Amino acid sequence: MIELHVNGKTYTTGAPSERPLLGVLRDELGLTGTKYGCGEGVCGACTVLVDGRAVRSCVTPLRAVVGRAITTIEGLAPKDRLHPVQEAFLEAGAMQCGYCTPGMILSAVALLSRHPDPGIAEIVRFMDGNICRCGVYSRIIAAIRSAAAKMRRTV
Repeated sequence: MIELHVNGKTYTTGAPSERPLLGVLRDELGLTGTKYGCGEGVCGACTVLVDGRAVRSCVTPLRAVVGRAITTIEGLAPKDRLHPVQEAFLEAGAMQCGYCTPGMILSAVALLSRHPDPGIAEIVRFMDGNICRCGVYSRIIAAIRSAAAKMRRTV
């Protein structure tokens, strides 16, 4: 049995240790905000936070996350309020179909936790592994810059 710490709760799974985290999150825990995209860790749709770092859950085996804090889009914010990055994505219209949005948001949170005032080039570099098929990259960048400003004001 493998014990996982997801969104502040502890879960136990009998899945093999080499099974990708994505499958357990979606199929066993019902956390379907984490999306399956390419299955190769390239598109970023499956991004979750592991100890605050952006990780591609489709290529991350369970054994790599034992004893670590996993955050999915469902656990990002308290129930009564959105995270500042979620708010900024809504305000900027930084989504169309929304499929990539959870991974984009979690990657942005990881970026802003390490670099509270990133420039455009730094945002582009960091977010390069997250693909938006709708092509709203300029709005995504604007949302991240807006969230960064909001988060700096509240500190």
